[in-house]
Amino acid sequence: MIYDLIVIGGGPAGVSAGIYAGRAKLKTLIIEKENIGGQIKISHEMVNYPGILHTTGSDYMEMLRKQAIAFNVKFKEDEVLDLSLDQDIKIIKTKKEELQARSVIIATGASPKKLGFKNEDKFAGRGVAYCATCDGEFFQGLDVFVIGGGYSAAEEALFLTKFAKKVRVVVRKDDFSCAKTISDKVKSHPKIEILYNTELLEVGGGEVLQSARFKNNKTEEEFEYHVSAEDGTFGVFVFIGYKPQTDLIKDKIELDKNEYIITNDEMETNLPGVYAAGDLRPKSLRQVVTAVSDGAIAATNAEKYVDNQKHRLGIVEEHEVAEKIELEDNEKSNRITEEKMDTAVDIKDTNRKSKLLNDTLRNQIKSILAMMENEVTLVSIVDETMDKSVEFMDLILDMASLGEKLNVKIYKKSENPNMETKINSDKLPVVALLDKDGNYSGVKFHGVPGGHELNSFILAIYNLAGPGQTIDESLLKEIKEFDKKTNIKVVVSLSCTLCPDVVVASQRLAMENKNIESEMIELSLFEDIKRKYKIMSVPAIIINDEKVHFGAKKINEIFELIK
Repeated sequence: MIYDLIVIGGGPAGVSAGIYAGRAKLKTLIIEKENIGGQIKISHEMVNYPGILHTTGSDYMEMLRKQAIAFNVKFKEDEVLDLSLDQDIKIIKTKKEELQARSVIIATGASPKKLGFKNEDKFAGRGVAYCATCDGEFFQGLDVFVIGGGYSAAEEALFLTKFAKKVRVVVRKDDFSCAKTISDKVKSHPKIEILYNTELLEVGGGEVLQSARFKNNKTEEEFEYHVSAEDGTFGVFVFIGYKPQTDLIKDKIELDKNEYIITNDEMETNLPGVYAAGDLRPKSLRQVVTAVSDGAIAATNAEKYVDNQKHRLGIVEEHEVAEKIELEDNEKSNRITEEKMDTAVDIKDTNRKSKLLNDTLRNQIKSILAMMENEVTLVSIVDETMDKSVEFMDLILDMASLGEKLNVKIYKKSENPNMETKINSDKLPVVALLDKDGNYSGVKFHGVPGGHELNSFILAIYNLAGPGQTIDESLLKEIKEFDKKTNIKVVVSLSCTLCPDVVVASQRLAMENKNIESEMIELSLFEDIKRKYKIMSVPAIIINDEKVHFGAKKINEIFELIK
């Protein structure tokens, strides 16, 4: 199939382009390397978008995604490796396949810059961080430094005051470079101190940060910060701007000296039918409102280009009709039958509802569970004295009422030692997944998967039941041949937007190879794990209870860690 438009990048610019293109009846595909959302997805607060009083970046992107799907836009998680853009039919080569399109919009955005101070990489994940939303909670009652003088630094400094004992903002110049409205908030906040004309030179410590060295760039005077014995560590959050993600097209499209894509006001690049939108363009304001504007303009011009191309070539096509999944009868699917449930817990109300779900979520989950090809059983060992354990039980009972092929087995703690041994139940709360034959899949959740982790829990069920998400054939072959007993713990926080993808990827390894076990661990519930492995950032990946790795990783990267 030849798409009318392929959008590379799933941030506000890319998805907005998809909405406009889909509404114009273009056959549109959006490709995103990792999770849909881009940088805005990790923003804890959006209050300056016209018409929206208050929302989070994650909620905003979820709303955009649903809007695009309503206009029949397709989404694909894949990595683009190469492009051929100078012909009528553009060729996009990904890790999984080769795609064709009549027009292309590049909306790959920009990524946070590293500062380059001494030991920056060494302490990444152990005190040095780049996402306040993901890692701020780990610095409760501690000192933190925020490096940067722009909008992001100011915004994140204010956010970090919710956790930190004191926030010191390190500004290289003699004032902030962002709007006065937000810089004034920073300057007047009682928990914030600002160090102007200051640069960070070095950080140091043992397993975690314990010291930092700074320089006043006017007086050349150097000074040091040393953490108190009581605190033990502190945090450094770096927000110094972004680098455009244009490496893929460096030699294919005209770029400026800073490697941003050059376009005109119509978002046209120097190649016909190729457009750019969002933060990878040179512009004076990089905000969501300008990104969605770029996307709308680019899609509108792509529509005109494609219509002209089809007219020139005499092509007439019928518009695709979106496939609809018919939901099962509500009355039938809302009940848990006795055959589905094997429980030793006295549960009088088998229609227990979880406080994590609302009717909208239940309908969405129901449509996914309707696609299950095989039965999956959720096993929970419940400690009735533990609130989180009971909360997790309520969630799986509620979810099991939404799909005929989703079963539950619930046991009180110590009541079924054989089952506890079977699923390696060494900590609570726990829910483990059994496959269609009742075998332990190697997948466990230690922590109620609320927030972003609800996605990884649903995907675990979908992937185990089939059809599941695809894996590259050559990688799949390697995974199946792996012969070392391996345990993978993915440590998460429920506010982390990067964590679910790491959880899903590690669990796919376990599902495909019985030698691998993958556990999701909610860090706030297991202080002993946090202390033992000195975890100050998520996602954290612990291999065989020894080696710890930080940051978002895809399935092939996790597999490399355990080989």
